[in-house]
Amino acid sequence: MRLRHCAAALGLLGLLCVPAHAEDARGTGRDLGRETLARHDGWAAAGGGTTGGAAADEAHVFTVTDRAGLVRALDGGSDTPKIIKIAGTIDANTDDSGRRLDCADYATGGYSLKKYLAAYDPRTWGAAKPAGPQEEARQASAARQAERVVLPVGSHTTIVGLGDDAVLKGASLQIKNADNVIVRNLELRDAYDCFPVWQPNTGGLGDWKAAYDTLWLNNAGHVWIDHVTASDRGRPDEKEPTYYARNYLRHDGLLDITNGSDLVTVSWSRFADHDKAMLIGNSDSAAGDRGRLRVTLHHNEFTSVVQRAPRVRFGQVHLYNNRYVVPEDAHDYRYSIGVSTESRIHAENNAFTTPAHVEAADLVKSWNGTALHASGTLFNGYPVDLTAIYNAYNSGSERDLGTDVGWSPALHGRIDSAAAADRAVARGAGAGRIR
Repeated sequence: MRLRHCAAALGLLGLLCVPAHAEDARGTGRDLGRETLARHDGWAAAGGGTTGGAAADEAHVFTVTDRAGLVRALDGGSDTPKIIKIAGTIDANTDDSGRRLDCADYATGGYSLKKYLAAYDPRTWGAAKPAGPQEEARQASAARQAERVVLPVGSHTTIVGLGDDAVLKGASLQIKNADNVIVRNLELRDAYDCFPVWQPNTGGLGDWKAAYDTLWLNNAGHVWIDHVTASDRGRPDEKEPTYYARNYLRHDGLLDITNGSDLVTVSWSRFADHDKAMLIGNSDSAAGDRGRLRVTLHHNEFTSVVQRAPRVRFGQVHLYNNRYVVPEDAHDYRYSIGVSTESRIHAENNAFTTPAHVEAADLVKSWNGTALHASGTLFNGYPVDLTAIYNAYNSGSERDLGTDVGWSPALHGRIDSAAAADRAVARGAGAGRIR
């Protein structure tokens, strides 16, 4: 039985040798690390397609079991073609020996939350940004955590989970200034910020800002995200305390696609138990994003998500055959599809299931948006015209949305009815469900 090249590195902590024919998707006999995006499968198939690390030689195929091994395999975000297979659960909040780290281990410079809250209470501090010893200590403490949890992913990289139980916990995977990346069959869980910053002027009332997206595409191109599960599992923000009359947010986005990122396909993934799920385009003033932020989202599930599923600026986004579930006990649901500055969303055959207090008009929110193409939408089992309902509900208070977004998607697979897609996504979306 031939072993992978990692046999030469048996002494390296976190590298595990497996048979060359070992299965990535349990029961399929497939090597997911060598698989590439199919032709026409969304925007990531444009311009030569997305192959990730499929061309990696055997010296750059790794199976990793802990943070130390994962960091070595990522190689500082190098552009060397590589395939990284994650086995079991990896916790980013660990030291080099594998010891679990908590927020107290990162705190330095005399930082304490109690002192921070006393220093920057808006009733005494006012509306200025935090400054001084406690903010400096918070920044130093945050930098120590970032050294552990921020993991850069370089070009020509494939990251896949082995079997049906691969988990990366507490990490912020960052695909920055990189091209041709694949992430598949992996649960990404709880990118928890120990040191959120107080932003006094956000939203007029101020707000807490967390630092880490679970997965962040920053000026990234040709990226395929497939059969990923992303959530705050175990530590939802809604259970965090309130300080300065605002929820003490510990998580940022589940998947943010920003800063000129382009040609992205997100498929058969599950986004759950989170506030701000997915942001495409981060600023109304980022005029350089025009002509970029081309993203396809298909056969994904958004469940127990408060907002941004997605919120879009500038981009041409094809949103088809997705499943949205708002639970019966949801008390803070805001919207699902955010239509922002110069966004051009082409939504087809998506299914929404909500409790009685969430109406079809609540599914869409606009900030300076001008158009939304939405066809084949199913709302609690009934066909609806989302754009018409939005316009009727908001008539007189907000600008009507047109239905011509100026383009028609050409790169996509079969588009099923919303009802058929709803059933298929419920069965097949998320990590561990590649068949």
